[in-house]
Amino acid sequence: MLEIVFTKGKVGADAVRILCCAENARPELTSLGKDTQELVCKALKQEKFQGKSGQMVVVAGGRSKVIVAGVGKNPDEIALQKLGGSLVKPLFRDSVACFVVDEIKGCKLNTAEIACNVGFGLMIGSYRFDKYFTKKKADEYPALEQVVFQMKNAEVATQNFKKYAALANGVRYGRDLCNEPANYLTPQVFSEDIERLKYLGLEIEILGKKELQEKGFGLLLGVAQGSVNEPKVAILQWKGKAEQNNFDVALVGKGVTFDSGGISIKPGAGMGDMKGDMTGAAVVVSTLKVLALQAAPVNVVGIVGLVENMPSGSAIRPGDVLTSLSGQTVEVLNTDAEGRLVLGDCLTYIQDKFEIKKIIDIATLTGATMRALGSEYAGIFSNDDKLCADLIKAGERSAENLWRLPINKAYDKMIDSPIADMKNLGGANAGGSTAACFLQRFVKDGVKWAHLDIAGVDKLEKGTELCPKGATAFGVRLLNKFLYQ
Repeated sequence: MLEIVFTKGKVGADAVRILCCAENARPELTSLGKDTQELVCKALKQEKFQGKSGQMVVVAGGRSKVIVAGVGKNPDEIALQKLGGSLVKPLFRDSVACFVVDEIKGCKLNTAEIACNVGFGLMIGSYRFDKYFTKKKADEYPALEQVVFQMKNAEVATQNFKKYAALANGVRYGRDLCNEPANYLTPQVFSEDIERLKYLGLEIEILGKKELQEKGFGLLLGVAQGSVNEPKVAILQWKGKAEQNNFDVALVGKGVTFDSGGISIKPGAGMGDMKGDMTGAAVVVSTLKVLALQAAPVNVVGIVGLVENMPSGSAIRPGDVLTSLSGQTVEVLNTDAEGRLVLGDCLTYIQDKFEIKKIIDIATLTGATMRALGSEYAGIFSNDDKLCADLIKAGERSAENLWRLPINKAYDKMIDSPIADMKNLGGANAGGSTAACFLQRFVKDGVKWAHLDIAGVDKLEKGTELCPKGATAFGVRLLNKFLYQ
């Protein structure tokens, strides 16, 4: 992983120099030699550099290479993170770079905060999933190993960056999980990887098929019964406030490691993307990992249901009725509406086992939400206005945006079944809202609850400054920001 260093001292002459400035401001060039300053000034004039966001000039002369980047007007945390991510490409063949940190016109952040946010952007923007390439040439891999931030308050930045580095670690871990092929990341393998995180101080419990049967996870087991890969449920606890017995929040994640749709099989086109139907679980696990790495002063418990949804002679059929852990019965009209079944039992278990007052579940749940919001926003549904507002605010501050969608009695009535307590499909319309109403039936009275439907934002078809094409791990940054608000 890319190394980020903060120093007051000099940096080797071979390192690429990086300067930045706000729109309509002049970059500070005093850290450069006189000859280099002249070259840079000439290049900036030729390129009509104005410091606009995304504007970048690369100047190479002799052994020197200088990058001047614009961050636009009044840059905030996100603008600086995007700046960091945008530097990955021009630094691809360089091994060491030096970012000269100065105050930025119109920016409310101090130099330590500026450096930390740019460094964080570099760490998540440089993410790559190259694990399964065998014939790539050496020059097709990035050469960048270290970025040094040259600044006056280096000690402060070094200390503050530990929190950012932990978050970057969690984001990258979540992306790794989601990019893994389903033949490698089975429920068994996923649960083993979760159990490995005990070394960080997390309390972890793994429930296997026999325990799930004994406890009565009827919905989750129903989803899993068509696959040769047995289901697992993982419970992770982080207790950053040892004197407090209860948990500040519970996180619940959908972990369908591959979703064929079951007997209600999906069309072949795009089915390969269904290896990412465990993104909710990856986000929950990664969030707990980040909290442990940060030694965060919060108590959080997470639960993830890990299953594979496959068609076979043992798979559940449309029309079957399952009995949930809560005792409520569900008529299964479509076996491809399986994520809500997994979450229903997990929601019940976490509330029964722990004193839970606030729950956030996260899942790639419905195509309806994706069609409504595309890849710009994740949907949020909630029974509590403040919880919803706090999550939306955290999303804005982390560039993982949420848009509230409705739930009400009319939508809830759409999932009533003529032969059971409810059905797992509400009809052709308002699919995101009826799915949320289904989940709400497993939330106990008095518990504040929010459901994040991240279908559509879980992966990118085209890369951005902060994430290449593929899995995004959407939600890790958002939840971390929420827990620190």
